[in-house]
Amino acid sequence: MSSYRIQGATGEWEVVIGLEVHAQVTSNSKLFSGAATEFGAEPNSQVSLIDAAMPGMLPVPNRECIRQAVRTGMALEAEIHAWSRFDRKNYFYADLPQGYQISQLYHPIVGEGTIEIEAGETTKTIGIERIHLEQDAGKMMHDQHPSFSYVDLNRSGVALMEIVSKPDMRSPEEAGAYVRKLRSILRYVGSCDGNMEQGSMRADVNVSVRKPGAEFGTRTETKNVNSVRFIQAAIEYEANRQVDVLESGGSIVQETRLFDPDKGETRSLRSKEEAHDYRYFPDPDLLPVELDEAFLRDCRESLPELPDAKRSRYESELGLSHYNASVLTADAETARWFETLLAATGKPAADVGRAASNWVISDLFGALNRLGKDIGSSPVTPEQGARLIGLVADGTISGTLSKQVFEVMLETGQDPDAIVEERGLKQTSDTGAIEAAIDSVITANQDKVADYRGGKDKLFGFFVGQTMKAMGGKANPGVVNELLKKKLG
Repeated sequence: MSSYRIQGATGEWEVVIGLEVHAQVTSNSKLFSGAATEFGAEPNSQVSLIDAAMPGMLPVPNRECIRQAVRTGMALEAEIHAWSRFDRKNYFYADLPQGYQISQLYHPIVGEGTIEIEAGETTKTIGIERIHLEQDAGKMMHDQHPSFSYVDLNRSGVALMEIVSKPDMRSPEEAGAYVRKLRSILRYVGSCDGNMEQGSMRADVNVSVRKPGAEFGTRTETKNVNSVRFIQAAIEYEANRQVDVLESGGSIVQETRLFDPDKGETRSLRSKEEAHDYRYFPDPDLLPVELDEAFLRDCRESLPELPDAKRSRYESELGLSHYNASVLTADAETARWFETLLAATGKPAADVGRAASNWVISDLFGALNRLGKDIGSSPVTPEQGARLIGLVADGTISGTLSKQVFEVMLETGQDPDAIVEERGLKQTSDTGAIEAAIDSVITANQDKVADYRGGKDKLFGFFVGQTMKAMGGKANPGVVNELLKKKLG
């Protein structure tokens, strides 16, 4: 349970948060037309006659969009409605050529489900109220002309899943964890790419405040927030604003607000509309959607192993820590990269899982962060990473030298075997050479030898380090340790 509270002049206040996430459905065409949905196209270059609402044009549901919504619902363990219906949501704006949006209000395709999140040290279940399909609107552009606004209809008709949470979140941290987990699931399923910076996933943020345990307060809705950081900032600002209003004797107006990321604050946009304001009614051009058992079975069988199940398997089968397993399964692309790495080692995953996970999280992620790259653009392939791990495991190079080899791999893209061969980095287990180096170190440090034999056991590490230095880092550490123990007595 979250302990997040706002300290006001009249005592503590609790924040109540619900999110409506709009996720663009992965599909090559729009919800009711065959127009393309590629990001970044020239304005009004992906608009069919249906999207532009030309007279006599009838919508035809996109089977793939329906399939992806159902698969998403199944991944959230939600109720799937075999019978659903599209409604018309009536409002008038320049970027909505029909004068209405085709959505689902009364009979959505997906009902209640859940998402389990980790916020801090605690695990919490967040309820999903519903998922419904709807069309996106177009886009108004106000900076193209000094006295006119332009309209781009490329997004008009793009399929969206609106994923509505229950008001179960109690802190900005929980809301951030919820969005990250939802995005992870969508990417695993393949139903949305989750690219918030491109607008394919955004959230309407509902916030109210109350005295702990009291009835829910009046909520505001902050529209179209497009990053996890901004979602958390909007909640923080809006909750504190509401507390200030209430403690000064005012009341909260149910309204729609916008978040200004430059100022880090929300501002009023318009009074909040209710469902009856939109005059919903069943769309007369569309029959109800009826899903048969074969379709539902195919949807369920197509689902991949999801992040929670994969994390649990990594812990039980590979012996990974909860932290490592969570990091490696948080993103579908990372999990695929890691599993390709494991397979490329040619050894049982249980035997190499820990070493591989430590290398990915520490060495690889550290390097990618430094280079400003994600795992999809890694200069080192999973196969190369597997070979590097193998060279350490079979004693060809030491762990210390492997870091030098890895840096060269990052710079050149070369395979680790070639780097080791070219630069003469193979680890030696030649006891004669190692003994000679040890004798030299002992001769040069007689005072420390005496201290060690007098009980200062921690000096053993000094002798190991000096011997490795004398061997240019190429000595087998196991052999060094064994010979030093004999020599030092």
